[in-house]
Amino acid sequence: MEIGLHVADFTYPSGPAALADDLTRIVTTAEEAGFARVSVMDHVWQIGGLGPAEHEMLEAYTTLGYIAARTERVQLLAWVTAVTYREPGMLAKLVTTLDVLSKGRAWLGIGAAWNGDEAAGLGLPFPPTAERFERLEETLQICLQMWSDSDAPYKGSHYELARTLNSPQALRRPHPPILIGGGGEKKTLRLVARYAQACNLFGGPDVARKLDVLRGHCEAVAGRTTRSRRP
Repeated sequence: MEIGLHVADFTYPSGPAALADDLTRIVTTAEEAGFARVSVMDHVWQIGGLGPAEHEMLEAYTTLGYIAARTERVQLLAWVTAVTYREPGMLAKLVTTLDVLSKGRAWLGIGAAWNGDEAAGLGLPFPPTAERFERLEETLQICLQMWSDSDAPYKGSHYELARTLNSPQALRRPHPPILIGGGGEKKTLRLVARYAQACNLFGGPDVARKLDVLRGHCEAVAGRTTRSRRP
């Protein structure tokens, strides 16, 4: 079993002036203690349950780059990137940059986004749920294409890229691991089975059932792959 540290609160007693030092102390202590991963939220306001929206919140990928420079071993990810907050080609470039500069420690954590209040507050895109899931799948396809040997164009229903060139490439091969947040059994777990190496399920009495559903999706994906390879 591996244990990760999720840093979800940046409101510290010493205030913003000492936040960098406090964060450095937290993440280096986690690494020294043997934690396998350090993650941060991809929110621009603090979320309910952890504090009021007005509490300090740092932008995820800037923060991960800072953490990368102050650690040597821990894996790094946004848990999880809101799919509509960044264009997919730029997101692939962000994660690739993090991977290269951390010497191969980046993950892509991603989800369909849920915080409409912060999106409206800062003018970030936040289309209806069905469209966000469509954009999530296209973003996963684009990231995987950019982490492949192909720089061919990509044309989807929501995104069109003329050339998916990604140089330098990520150090992690075949690509940085992908974690998809959420436990929806019809859409999210199907995407996990098709595109990801990890998922994010909250504890509760339905976890066992969701894992069974995920196994079913994985078996269906494996069956399609096997059939497509038959002569």
